[in-house]
Amino acid sequence: MFMLASALMTLSLTGCTALFSPIDSIPAARVPAQFLAEPQANKVPIDAARLRQPKPEFYTLDSEDVLGIFIEGVLGNLDEAPPVQIPQPNSDLPPAIGFPVPIRDDGTISLPLIQPIPVRGLTIQQAEALISRAYLDGAKPFLTKENRIIVTLFRERTHRVFVIRQDNSFAQRGQQFQGVGQRFGVTDRNDQSSRGFVLQLAAYKNDVLNALSATGGLPGVNAKAQIRVLRGDRLDIARRDAQLAEFYRSNTPDKFPYGIVPTVPDATNSITIPLRLGPGEVPTFRPEDIILRDGDIVYVDSRETDVYYTQGLLQGGEFPLPRDYDLDVLAAVSLAGTSVGAAQQTGLLGGSVSRTQPTELIVLRRLPGDRQLNIRVDLNEAINDPRQRILVKAGDTLTLRFKPQEELINFATATFFTFGVNRIFR
Repeated sequence: MFMLASALMTLSLTGCTALFSPIDSIPAARVPAQFLAEPQANKVPIDAARLRQPKPEFYTLDSEDVLGIFIEGVLGNLDEAPPVQIPQPNSDLPPAIGFPVPIRDDGTISLPLIQPIPVRGLTIQQAEALISRAYLDGAKPFLTKENRIIVTLFRERTHRVFVIRQDNSFAQRGQQFQGVGQRFGVTDRNDQSSRGFVLQLAAYKNDVLNALSATGGLPGVNAKAQIRVLRGDRLDIARRDAQLAEFYRSNTPDKFPYGIVPTVPDATNSITIPLRLGPGEVPTFRPEDIILRDGDIVYVDSRETDVYYTQGLLQGGEFPLPRDYDLDVLAAVSLAGTSVGAAQQTGLLGGSVSRTQPTELIVLRRLPGDRQLNIRVDLNEAINDPRQRILVKAGDTLTLRFKPQEELINFATATFFTFGVNRIFR
């Protein structure tokens, strides 16, 4: 009876989960490429100049521009200095001369004594020449070549755009665990995880780079390495909802290899601009895609859900994935507080006995359609075999276990030191 009780006690000490709770899994070296994480380490930041529209040599006029116009004897008295208007703060325009005259929605300006003049698409110099010619031809009794006509840009037209940023949601997360150093536990949310801005971007500055610069700069590592631009002038909610319903009705997981449903197309409303590209990869967005118009929304997505989880013989926790470099299973296990290859000690009979370390790692990977793929990694083989060192993917759950033979060795060792040595001394 004593020997049976001792055997059961030592069996419980070894924790025979692999013997009594097997997990169906596929070896890491045999996992199809469709289920592997995409490498990030070789990607490089995109040239920020691609996010900015080129500034033209000459400013061209359009609706909502405001001109400064001085016409001696018509807009301003004879032999009198024209008024000088100081530009608004943070404007890089030079001082404007004359009285403010807005360009109307149809692209024309209205001036005394003459018919409306179309100036849309003209430069300042061209508009001044057109106004002078119109007055000399149509207002000769009042104006001669000696009358001064000055045209300047009083205020640029602007575009009202929205910027929504969710790139600081990791600012206050993490907690301290004794014995394993600093590590992340349950995510701590904060009330600044999302910020919204309304910007008035001047003409030729209405691009993605200027919108980001005015709201904090390029997204950091807490944001996805991409920018989404939602076009306000093409937003048709009813049509979009109908497209989504039709897509999910006609594209079920059973119609695609491995049940991986492709991304929902959204070419009519949303533009995705990557911030990091692989070697030799050319951006697919067009130069006009980075130009913002009235009502457009620039969206910076958070990486709050880019985490993996640990359980089993690893201390349970939630860990954020890096954005710009790769994290393989060996590094993930180390971050969880377990070193592969280190000896483990078990206290028996008032002393300590080395035991076999667990080397079976099961990666539970989520798949579309509420499915799951169990990937088996041999940590001993992973040290020498790169195929075993698969990259961790967002949503993975890492479960560390003993192999059956490791549990049997630990059981035999613990049994011997529990009552085998006791029999020798008796």
